[in-house]
Amino acid sequence: MQTQQAPAGDRAVKKTLSFVDHIFGSYRLRDFAVRLWDGTTWGPEEGQPARFTLVLHHPDSLKKMFWPPGELTLAEAYIHNDFDIEGDIESVFLLGDHLEERSGNFRNIQLLADLFRLPPSPIHQAHRTAAFLKGSPHSRKRDRQAVTRHYDVSGDFYRLWLDRRLVYSCGYFDTLDEGLDAAQERKLDYICRKLRLKPGERLLDIGCGWGGLILHAASRYGVRALGITLSRPQAEWANERIREEGLSDHCLAEVMDYRDITDREGYDKLVSVGMFEHVGEAKLRDYFGIAWRLLKPGGFFLNHGIAYGPGVTDRNQSPFIQKYVFPDGELVPVTVALGASEDAGFEIRDVESLREHYVLTLRHWVRRLESNYERALHTTGEAMYRIWRLYMSGAAHYFTTGRLNVYQALLVRPDRGVSGLPLTRADLYC
Repeated sequence: MQTQQAPAGDRAVKKTLSFVDHIFGSYRLRDFAVRLWDGTTWGPEEGQPARFTLVLHHPDSLKKMFWPPGELTLAEAYIHNDFDIEGDIESVFLLGDHLEERSGNFRNIQLLADLFRLPPSPIHQAHRTAAFLKGSPHSRKRDRQAVTRHYDVSGDFYRLWLDRRLVYSCGYFDTLDEGLDAAQERKLDYICRKLRLKPGERLLDIGCGWGGLILHAASRYGVRALGITLSRPQAEWANERIREEGLSDHCLAEVMDYRDITDREGYDKLVSVGMFEHVGEAKLRDYFGIAWRLLKPGGFFLNHGIAYGPGVTDRNQSPFIQKYVFPDGELVPVTVALGASEDAGFEIRDVESLREHYVLTLRHWVRRLESNYERALHTTGEAMYRIWRLYMSGAAHYFTTGRLNVYQALLVRPDRGVSGLPLTRADLYC
């Protein structure tokens, strides 16, 4: 590694460089740099461009980052601006995998002693208050708190990096370089085609967000659509767009828990996109049971949700995501979700992974957020910007490596054995 020599007598710089060399020196890629508060740099290898640079803002940065060792410690050091990440932030997570594999480094007594000899920082770190939810997990009251925590941040903030329809789930890309707006419109239409929507049918969108899907379904397919969400700002935004497009007679967004729907007429089609992750494993049978009861015989239910990839044995939720992003969010393997749907009586007719599409979507979101840095600071502040930049980049890494996946499952409530589906899937690709 190429290192500029620290000024003579600067003990904190020397100790920091020693620590950095110990924990990062064995990383095989060596494609990044570390820049200290005084401008001293470490790495990358000679002739190797730096994909990213870790910027240590003060002598206490390393202690803030690595003690106690763990994901949440590193995340909070970034959120609180003890260090920064310049360049390709997604690449940082490959380094994180390397550190996790070598967690035994932190049992080195001399290394820890050097870490604690670094001078404390006089800088006061402001931070966003973490989530503290009350009540039983996945009760109506607590779910409303969790959703409000995430989605009521600021519509202006989400508008900085989502597409023009504010679709907060993965797009469906035709090419690797396609734009986000086109990919999201294609995804909405793909869902409508999978549901085989017909004019006059009743559609229920469970977790409708800002209303992009119900608007598309009503305007393009002539259905009568109801969207429900636990976020009042989302419902208000959706209904304003509905009025602007002259669709008030065809669709509506309401603030409602899916467990409180008592519609006796029933729905021809159901859809849920990106809400499933909030249900909780213990509530899956209730979730699919309610969907079964709401759906008319012969109706279709498209459930779109994130799942653990194959081979993931540690199903503990990320402490960073639980504390700062999605409190009470739960992921399960797709087999668990499909099993719960069958227990409710559904017939599974089609399951499709859109994993690569989520990688592309997340990279669009991160680039758009980064390009709107100044506006994000004005809208929600530095901490929120850092939380979402870190969260979405990490998610892109986990989808890329297969630890996360996202599936669309088309479920049918057969009518005396009749599914109502065509013999082939050719109509989906016309």
